[in-house]
Amino acid sequence: MGKHKATIIKLAITAVLLTIVLRGVNFQELAALFGSANLFWLLGGFALFLLGVVIRAFRWSVLLKGLGSRIRYGRLVELYFVAGFFNTIFPSSITGDVVRAYEAAQDVPAGIAAGTVIVDRAAGILALFMLALLSLPFRPDTFPNLLLIQIVVICTVGLIGGFVVLQGSLVRKFGRFVPKAARPPWDKLDTVLAAVEACGWRSIWLAIGISFIFNLMQTGWWWAAGKALNYDIPFVYYMLTTPIMSLAILLPSIGGLGIREGLAPLLFTGAGLSYSEAVALSLLVFAIERTSGLMGGPIYIWTILRQDRPESESLMNTAGQKKANS
Repeated sequence: MGKHKATIIKLAITAVLLTIVLRGVNFQELAALFGSANLFWLLGGFALFLLGVVIRAFRWSVLLKGLGSRIRYGRLVELYFVAGFFNTIFPSSITGDVVRAYEAAQDVPAGIAAGTVIVDRAAGILALFMLALLSLPFRPDTFPNLLLIQIVVICTVGLIGGFVVLQGSLVRKFGRFVPKAARPPWDKLDTVLAAVEACGWRSIWLAIGISFIFNLMQTGWWWAAGKALNYDIPFVYYMLTTPIMSLAILLPSIGGLGIREGLAPLLFTGAGLSYSEAVALSLLVFAIERTSGLMGGPIYIWTILRQDRPESESLMNTAGQKKANS
């Protein structure tokens, strides 16, 4: 029961938040919005999400190559799709990262695999914060001032915290204060932080640069979802709100479900959306992301079969040789 406690808590949080959010929704309006959704823009958002997977895999490959790894790029694309699948079927947004680190550890040391996954995730978040801050001068006149202040604070604190973690050595210095009883888990964490530090700032800045491209795509599939629902919201508005919606998936819930829907009416009130329209947008983006994630299932099965095939062929060849010799 203990190991399932976190999952049960996340399910409960999601259920409670969704219940609260949906109480304020006009279901007739919601049904009408989804029923009239533009298929062209839906497919566009779906395509942007898939292309984003390819871009993120390239970002990961840059970090791994910086540490001397030679995992083939196609394998990293597969692992990203597989991670998306596990994020879809399990109530956690970090399950996929754990799977990526575990699978990559079949080809590189576990510390390096985990370290590059952390840097990969951090680079994406840092670039998202930077884009939001760079977009502030171009915000619409209707953008709420209170929301503006909140975005500045969140992005600034996030950037400072992110760069402290990526520095690695700063965090590792706390190791001298760790009590003896906590040394074993700290030693494992220290190995990961050493890999984070070893990535080097050249690779990290390159990863952040790639993340700018990916985050424009991420903003793009939010924009495409809005277009599918016939919303006329400027692209820059999504650039300002996407960081907050992206951070929501890190909170205890099923992929941010319930949390993002609760935030959406607050974030998009300046865009003129009603309560139900904002919730519809968030639910549609959730559907695009989770449907795309399901594609990782067949890919995962294929990778397992492909890994087993050489072993099976080897056994068959050995059996054939023994038969011939006898």
